[in-house]
Amino acid sequence: MNLMMIVSMILVIVTTVIMLISSFLSKKSIVDREKASPFECGFDPFNKSRIPFSLRFFLIAVIFLIFDVEIAILLPMIESVNTSSIMSWSIVSSTFIVILLVGLYHEWNQGALEWSN
Repeated sequence: MNLMMIVSMILVIVTTVIMLISSFLSKKSIVDREKASPFECGFDPFNKSRIPFSLRFFLIAVIFLIFDVEIAILLPMIESVNTSSIMSWSIVSSTFIVILLVGLYHEWNQGALEWSN
């Protein structure tokens, strides 16, 4: 136990020292105001440089990622049926599935799953 504490402290100290050294070495000492300002050539651009971003698409993608990770958590539960008692496994899995369904219902009720509005 004592050895583990010493190794942990050494790791924390080494990472802190490395982070401090890298932050000191990466900073520029001479800051030129002209070089720090964005480049402008004097005329207005012909078109927008940014593509319009769909917030709905981003929301659907985040919901997909959340439910994808939750499905990845559900898959090992099938393998754990043999190693645990059926009562505890069914309570845990049904609780997890109910939480997923409540979250899905909440997203549906809030209108996050509707693509066109």
